[in-house]
Formats: sequence, structure tokens, C-alpha cells
Amino acid sequence: MDRLAALYRYPLKGFTPECVAEIDLEAGAAFPGDRLYALENGPSGFDPDAPAFVSKSRFLVLAKFPRLAAVKTAFDAEARIVRISAPEALIGAYDLHASLDRERLERAFEAHLAGDLQGPVRLLSHPRHRFFDDLLGHASAINLASVRELSRRLGRDLDPLRFRANLYLDGLEPWAELGWPPGAKVEVGDAVFNVFKPIVRCLATHANPETGALDAEVVSALFEGYGHRFCGVYLNVARGVRIAVGDPVEILA
Repeated sequence: MDRLAALYRYPLKGFTPECVAEIDLEAGAAFPGDRLYALENGPSGFDPDAPAFVSKSRFLVLAKFPRLAAVKTAFDAEARIVRISAPEALIGAYDLHASLDRERLERAFEAHLAGDLQGPVRLLSHPRHRFFDDLLGHASAINLASVRELSRRLGRDLDPLRFRANLYLDGLEPWAELGWPPGAKVEVGDAVFNVFKPIVRCLATHANPETGALDAEVVSALFEGYGHRFCGVYLNVARGVRIAVGDPVEILA
């Protein structure tokens, strides 16, 4: 049976995934608790008075800073506190809605990444904005069978978390998701998603999600093996209800 194998959100863009057993979705809205905050790598042009899409290249993300995978974050949404630990620095708790703590966090990352930054680090957020990689990709899904097939081609097991998706689906045929046309319906439990488009993969997938070591050339393997750089699809919520790990998945024509 096709099923929802796992659910993840990423409160701080580019950092530690947060596993959840269930989530309440709302039609037309973003995946709850996902990409709420981002750390700016030098001036990005983001305007808090008129929040709009900004390319991920303007933020601290794994594609540019793979060693950030070794920085672990734990976010308490109710208290709005993030706890950060790393092998060498950045250990502490920060209230993300207290200006003094935000500044402490920014300075800590500037010290941690000294010499590699494009400018000052600044923590960005807005209650009506999410820092997605795509303007309209409000949730993302990975087919675990595709990851297993790609692992066989590379000759090593790939942790699916390299792909930083929200929904991980199991029971499908490898690469079945790339045959879903834009607008196709995906039922997960009683929720319905619309397929938006495939996800083009970047060098962030080369980084081991635990250590940050560049240990798998995923992009090259995709292109050389399949003639594309896709893995996973972007989705939008068409009918929002609570979904939970283990829910059945059905693809509607």
C-alpha cells in the first residue's frame, strides 16, 4: 500500500529537520511550521514591510555552507526559542523574538563562518511569509523508492533527509512522481494536494545531513543516470485536514 512514511518541517531554513507524527493542513496555506526563519548571508533585498520571494542563494544554506549540517537546532515553537549546538561553537539558546538574542545569534554565526560570508548575518522572519526555495512550492514530497534506486546507482545508501522534504512517501514505483503532471491530485489520508512541478536538485544534496561532509555526487548521478536533475515534487494544499504518518496515499488522474 502506498503510504505516508514520514513528516518533517524545517523551522530555520537550511538547518535541522523536525520530525512530526501528524500535522494540520490548511487549503492554500504553507506547510505548518516550515521555513519560518532564515539567516541572511549579506544584504538579500528582503523587505520586512513588503515580504517577497528571495533566492536561497542569499541565505545560509547547505548548498554554500555544507558544514552547517553539523550545526544542530531544536526549535520550541510555543516559547519561540531555538537551541543550537555545534562541534566547536554556537552552543546556546536564543529567543527569536527578542532583539538582543537575535543579535547574539547573528554574531555567533558570523564568528562560526568567518571569512566565508558575503556580508553581515541577519535573522529574517515575517508572520505572513515563508522562506521557500520556490515561490509557489508550499510543500515538498519525496518518493522513498526513488531514493533507494538512486542509492543503488551510487553504490551507497543515501539518507532521504538529504532532500529536505516535508512528506516522504513509500510504496510507489521508483520515479513515479516524475510522471505526475502539474495539477494532478495526490490524496494523503483525507487531505488533497495539487502537484506543482518537479524539484531540481542542487549541491546541497551532496552534503551528508549529519556531518556536512561532501560524500555523494547526487546531482551528477541524477543527470548521468536518468538525464535529469529531479528528485521529488513541489505540492500545494488543495484540501486541508490533519494528516498523520501511516496515512494511505493515492494518486488521482
